[in-house]
Amino acid sequence: MEKLVALIPLFPALGFLFITFFGKNLSKNTVGGIATAMTAISFGLAAVVFSTQLHATDAAIVKVLDWIHVGSFQVDISFIVDPLSSLYILFITGVGSLIHLYSIGYMHEDEGFNRFMSYLNLFVFFMLLLVLGDNLLMLFVGWEGVGVCSFMLIGFWYKDHANNDAAKKAFVINRVGDLGLLLAMTLIFIQCGSLNYNDLMVGGSGLASLGSMTTMVGILLFIGAMGKSAQFPLHTWLPDAMAGPTPVSALIHAATMVTAGIYLVARFSDLYAMSEVASQVITWAGVITAIMGASIALTQNDIKKVLAYSTVSQLGFMFAALGMGAYSIAVFHVVTHAFFKALLFLGSGSVIHAMGGEQDIRRMGGLKKHMGITYWTFLIGTIAIAGIFPFAGFFSKDQILAHAMENNTLVFALLMLAAAGTAFYMFRMFYLTFHGEFRGTHEQEHHLHESPSTMTTPLIILAIASTVGGFMGFPHAIGESLHIHHWLDHFLSGTVVAAHSHLDATAEIALALISMAIAAGMIYYAYNLYIQKGTAPLEDNEISGGMHRLLWKKYGFDELYDNLFRKPIDAIASGLHHWVEDKALMNIVDGTGQSAKGMGKLFQFLHNGQIITYLLALVAGLIAILFLI
Repeated sequence: MEKLVALIPLFPALGFLFITFFGKNLSKNTVGGIATAMTAISFGLAAVVFSTQLHATDAAIVKVLDWIHVGSFQVDISFIVDPLSSLYILFITGVGSLIHLYSIGYMHEDEGFNRFMSYLNLFVFFMLLLVLGDNLLMLFVGWEGVGVCSFMLIGFWYKDHANNDAAKKAFVINRVGDLGLLLAMTLIFIQCGSLNYNDLMVGGSGLASLGSMTTMVGILLFIGAMGKSAQFPLHTWLPDAMAGPTPVSALIHAATMVTAGIYLVARFSDLYAMSEVASQVITWAGVITAIMGASIALTQNDIKKVLAYSTVSQLGFMFAALGMGAYSIAVFHVVTHAFFKALLFLGSGSVIHAMGGEQDIRRMGGLKKHMGITYWTFLIGTIAIAGIFPFAGFFSKDQILAHAMENNTLVFALLMLAAAGTAFYMFRMFYLTFHGEFRGTHEQEHHLHESPSTMTTPLIILAIASTVGGFMGFPHAIGESLHIHHWLDHFLSGTVVAAHSHLDATAEIALALISMAIAAGMIYYAYNLYIQKGTAPLEDNEISGGMHRLLWKKYGFDELYDNLFRKPIDAIASGLHHWVEDKALMNIVDGTGQSAKGMGKLFQFLHNGQIITYLLALVAGLIAILFLI
């Protein structure tokens, strides 16, 4: 198994290197096939490793290379294999392979195709390092590598200034979170003497050395997770990341980058079991994010931005679960979310592809009759995220709600409100996109068509996963299958009581029925509003004051951050440019030139062409030298 684990991140890295150095001599189909095959091979290996963990009792450490041994600071390039890491690598490579395959069709006509496929391979490589590393330093390498790759992928169409701005925004905001992670790592090493998970978290023995600093370290780690997983108040980069190609949106939003924060907090479940304050901070940050993301999505008209704010909201659900100690449930929702959110993003890409680049749902409508496969798979993804039985989102969302109901009534009520909003805005988008009359141009309507098989095949596979994937976590009170919670609890719960709900079967079923009834009510409300009544969304210039405008403006966070940070920094930079560069430095440069010119004039009498003058200068120089000696 050791050799297999080491090979899992190796293949995407080889794919990146091969395409970078030799891809220009190959056809696009060959390059796409190589990139997809490298990730698919990693998926096959990950499946084998995953199967070995189904009955595992302890984590395995696979050492690859010696790395840093300086005094007491020792870190190796080693991989940790346990249920958490094996589950993550499975859906990272699985969903990643489908996104690679999809990209062959979606990006085939792009002149930067080879560069794009190589970036995807590199992204997967760093994400695998992040979740497989057995220490915080390796996690940080993968963490930063993913950040750099996201910068390149979001700004892939770099000739567009909006794309560059979005990439820079994502990069800068993530660096704010990364500072928290770096500080946490520093404190952990100072207090505990190690960055290795085995030293820190076997029974929480190493982390116990933190003492009174436990809460501070827990919050600092969460700040790192907050940036990467777009939690309030570091959430604003994620919707803007939609500027990149749609496969990038699927990769970032579904199974990779944004789930890294969930992984970090889940990995340190022992730490959070020791700090009620840090756990509460995570819970309420998640709740606020869930509500905020869902409410903003109600008014968005860009199909990808609706899904982006949906991701922000769903990540809020996951963090709320983590904060309440339901670590395995949060990870379960990560898995189901990877299925249906990748499906929805790739489905939106299929729509955008058919619409010639159009992303505004107000310019769509009636696509059902032109795009049958996209329609039905998108419907499955929409039902899954709305939380309707038996689709995957129902199981994970229902168990988060059940856990919240047992622990905090207010949290439960707010998450239920966010879930209701999810059902409404998702079906609002679905109805406006696929039903009713077509609202685009005649040229767009003429070119409407279903996507090629390289794009529809991943949609079908993800639709199947979104349909049956939830049964791995069947509600505990009703029955069990594989039951992901029991499998993960041993590794994630630490000193916390197992995360599954303690509701009896009657209460569990009642909650599920109430949740679905609310979702069904929201779906019908959207149907009545946009299909039966034919209500058209307002144009941008028609949106007046009040709550609608507040939500449409995304609560004004972008403007607030501009006024608090960007504009003052720009003003300081402009002032420094004017006074330091234009005034002080230029005066120094000019003064140096003028001084040299003046010295030249002062001594020009020595260069008069008379030999006697030169001899006198030579003699004077010799006398001066002898005097000094």
